[in-house]
Order: sequence, then C-alpha cells, then structure tokens
Amino acid sequence: MPRLIDRDGEIVDRWIPSPAAPAAIPPGFGALLPAARWRAERSRWIASPLPLGVRLEPHDEPAELVSDFPRLSLIAVAFPVFTDGRGYSLARVLRDRDGWLGELRAVGDILRDQLFYLARCGFDSFELADGSDAAAAVDAFSDYSVVYQAGARLPLSERRPAIR
Repeated sequence: MPRLIDRDGEIVDRWIPSPAAPAAIPPGFGALLPAARWRAERSRWIASPLPLGVRLEPHDEPAELVSDFPRLSLIAVAFPVFTDGRGYSLARVLRDRDGWLGELRAVGDILRDQLFYLARCGFDSFELADGSDAAAAVDAFSDYSVVYQAGARLPLSERRPAIR
C-alpha cells in the first residue's frame, strides 16, 4: 500500500480511489474519482455530502474543474512515470492560472529526488511507493535552503510588504 506524506511527515490517507457509489464511502473518508469518471458522473457525486476529489492524468485539462472548485477538497495529479514532467505543469496551472487553493497531491511514480521540486510547484501531499522510507522522503524538503525562482507559493520576501 502506498504511503502518504506532507512536508511534516507521514499522514493518513482518507480518500477512497474510484469507489463504486457514494454509499460505499465509510464515515470520515472522501471519494477520489478519475477525471473521466468525474465528467461522466458529476451530477451523481456532486449531490452527495461527501468530501470529493478528482485525479488528473497528464492529458486532462484542469480548466474543466474550475467551476467545481467550491465542491472539491482534493486534486491529485498523476505521474505515470517519473520522467513525465507534465504533472509539474498541471500543478502550476492549477495554482497560478486557475486559483486552486485546496490540497494538491502528487501520485504515481514519485521519487525522493523530486519532492522538493514538486513542493515548489504547489503540491501539498505526496504518495510514495510501497517500501519507501517516509522519514527520508520528508528530509528532501530541506535539501535546498535557498531558491532563486518564485514558486507556486511566493517566497516570504514577496508575501510581506517591503520595508521602506
């Protein structure tokens, strides 16, 4: 079973991937649906009181979800292979262009060496492969102490007003 982390450590995954129906979700959990299924069954799921999430594949268009942002709690972005960088672009588009403020999760073929850069693009949580060392993965967020480019979340110097 994959392990889930954020910048602080291992976290409990409270999302059921591709559930059969809203009634199949236990209390305290949410439904994580593939984007194609979300498009096909949107009205069925949006009417439920459950927390809802959508999983985007590299070819999915994130703009299709913008009108549903108020109802969604999670967007997961798939990385089918670690060499496929389209997920980084999807994250930046979701954060910068579309204004997604909810949880953004990287799922799939995620390596420790990618975690710092994934976080810089706006990801909040990260699904690690079976057998991964969660503590070593969390250490990846402190690999670099200085960055030169702005990330999806602005550096502290740009978040506060300049001192005059």
